[in-house]
Amino acid sequence: MARILIADDHDALRRALARALVDAGHEVEEAANGNLAIERLHEGSFDVVLSDLKMGGSDGIDVLRSTKALHPSAAVILMTAFGSVGTAVEAMKIGAFDYVQKPFEIEEMEIKIGKALELRRMRHEIDYLRHTQHDIYTFDSIVGDSEALRKVLAVVGKVARSNTTILIHGETGTGKELVAGAIHHNSARSGRNFVKVNCAALQENLLESELFGHEKGAFTGADKQRIGRFEQADGGTMFLDEVGDMSPSTQAKILRVLQEHEFERLGGTRTLKVDVRLIAAANRSLPAMVAAGQFREDLYYRLNVVSVEMPPLRERKEDIAALADFFVRRFSGELKKKIDGIAPDALKLLMRYNWPGNIRELQNALERAVLLTDGHVITADDLRLGETTSFGSDADAARVVRVPPAGIALQEIERQALVESLKMCNWVQKDAAELLRVSPRVINYKIKTLGIKLPRGRGAAPGQNDG
Repeated sequence: MARILIADDHDALRRALARALVDAGHEVEEAANGNLAIERLHEGSFDVVLSDLKMGGSDGIDVLRSTKALHPSAAVILMTAFGSVGTAVEAMKIGAFDYVQKPFEIEEMEIKIGKALELRRMRHEIDYLRHTQHDIYTFDSIVGDSEALRKVLAVVGKVARSNTTILIHGETGTGKELVAGAIHHNSARSGRNFVKVNCAALQENLLESELFGHEKGAFTGADKQRIGRFEQADGGTMFLDEVGDMSPSTQAKILRVLQEHEFERLGGTRTLKVDVRLIAAANRSLPAMVAAGQFREDLYYRLNVVSVEMPPLRERKEDIAALADFFVRRFSGELKKKIDGIAPDALKLLMRYNWPGNIRELQNALERAVLLTDGHVITADDLRLGETTSFGSDADAARVVRVPPAGIALQEIERQALVESLKMCNWVQKDAAELLRVSPRVINYKIKTLGIKLPRGRGAAPGQNDG
């Protein structure tokens, strides 16, 4: 559906055209002369403007110039009598999309509108794909200086300028897309498209249509040809996120693209050749999926030429302060709020939280904090992490205790609270002790008496002789 303005001083023609376009599902506004059309253009935006070339007041050229000035992406189609065809052709040189000579069939106009909308859609898509993302996808935009992050950047810096296929492993929210984009924009393909597809977001038939495109009539609802993402990425880079969620059929087609650099659109017979560098990402263990028969072994080895492991945020906590500062500055700018920084109690809370959602969870937490705070500094009270938050009232803490109808031993509640606190603090016992408002010695004693097993490498809390 498109928003269309019809400007014509011939009432019968204008109204008949409007009725036909409304019946076709478009939203239509009418203007009985050029002056009214220009008023409508000042009042709202349109996808397509249909204007008579000769009419009372402002003429079609005036409407064309106003449209291009106010709504540059709108397509203008001029309606002209036989004697004005030359003027219409001249109008196309200054920005008109097309013209139609009166008298004309409604179907002819609908075809021209369809072409205008398709061209507009393609331009929008190209603008999106070629959007200047260099300020976003650069190595400098990857915030942090931890040893774990430096190891990742050392690897991707070496392979960026090659055409090597790369597989990025990591939990959700660790920044896999950001690294993939940085690889592309530091490669010889940076002048071409960086195309992203989330394989987990689409059903099998929709994913294949998204990747490879389809011909008209390929399936129910395929009323026109669609160009797929691989064609859009030709000469550039394709980023396939969550490749572990692809069906066996899609996996086979991806393998063919990697091996033969060719494919067919759904419902098509013509083989298309493409030159695409592939970067894939997964938050599931692909080797385990291969062993379970859920992922093709040959595809895994084709994808895993160079492997990059994105560390979770809990393993690069030294980056949290820099990331938090980055997000606070970003969101305070976007929300037009004067935020001077993060209070020590808030930073302390951020540092000891375990971040199961990684950088994405940190980003969301700080966007919410910037949005809701009434002060100029983010405090611990502005943060809501997981289901509980420290530094709150005892009444707030009491409300998170859940007692089942069948009852539960007090010792078990204590055990659950201790385990949850240790997880939140990445098993750092002194931090868990502070979270539960007891001494590290008490924490160490409770771990032993409640039979809590610590992850390998986690020993007793320091300072366990503290009273």
